[in-house]
Amino acid sequence: MGSRCWITLAVLSATLCPAVMRAQQVTRYVRYEHNGAVHYGLLDGEEVRQLAGDPFSVASETGATVPLGSVRLLSPTVPGKVIAVGLNYKSHLGDREEPLYPGLFAKMPTSIIGPDESIVIPPDAEDVHYEGELVVVIGKLAKNVTREQAHEYIFGVTAGNDVSERGWQRADLQWFRAKGADTFGPIGPTIVSGLDYNNLLVETRLNGEVRQSERSKDLLFDVDEIVSYVSRYVTLMPGDVIFTGTPGSTSPMRGGDVVEIEVEGVGVLRNPVVEDGSP
Repeated sequence: MGSRCWITLAVLSATLCPAVMRAQQVTRYVRYEHNGAVHYGLLDGEEVRQLAGDPFSVASETGATVPLGSVRLLSPTVPGKVIAVGLNYKSHLGDREEPLYPGLFAKMPTSIIGPDESIVIPPDAEDVHYEGELVVVIGKLAKNVTREQAHEYIFGVTAGNDVSERGWQRADLQWFRAKGADTFGPIGPTIVSGLDYNNLLVETRLNGEVRQSERSKDLLFDVDEIVSYVSRYVTLMPGDVIFTGTPGSTSPMRGGDVVEIEVEGVGVLRNPVVEDGSP
């Protein structure tokens, strides 16, 4: 099967709804640390099949396998660009009018962390919220792609948390620190290709309590439209990510909390929250 070995749907999830799948093949990619070395791999049940190289270029299986429980999962990509869309669910608009085009902003690549890494609240932050989102991962260089072409440039999807400091968001000229502070961009645990990214359930839980739950079919600007629109202005590169927007309402996170973002077919992105006591 060449450089990508597909995983059977039965192995991926016994309960995965057929409506979730946009193709007959669904593949889960992970990036992980094992014995001090970092690799990409294919997740096959409770086993990780090691890849040589990264899945955005040419990757082949090395033949090495490790139990999932023996590895530390990392952010599944190391993006050069982290782009996000604001106000992209009607349920998140409140009394604001629907936007005429996707409202874009940038997060810093250094905001990216992986599963089980801590979201660190800066010492001068007072109102830090979760924002559970579907995140698109780009597979190849994309510039001026049409909406109809966009799916060809999407490698897969993952789960993300667009962590946001609301006071800074209102007060600052730009959202540089409100959205881009270190650890404010958790993603993971896997990148999954082959899902119907236009109809996935996105759910946020704070300390086990469901706080957000909506399907990506309710996006005001769908995934293909977002990728096309972004590519008009910014060249997207393999591994870049786009946060597509958060549904419903959000609320503060505090030290000691645990936030989980689950995207249907992708898995659960879990991150504890800690407070930075630095001066």
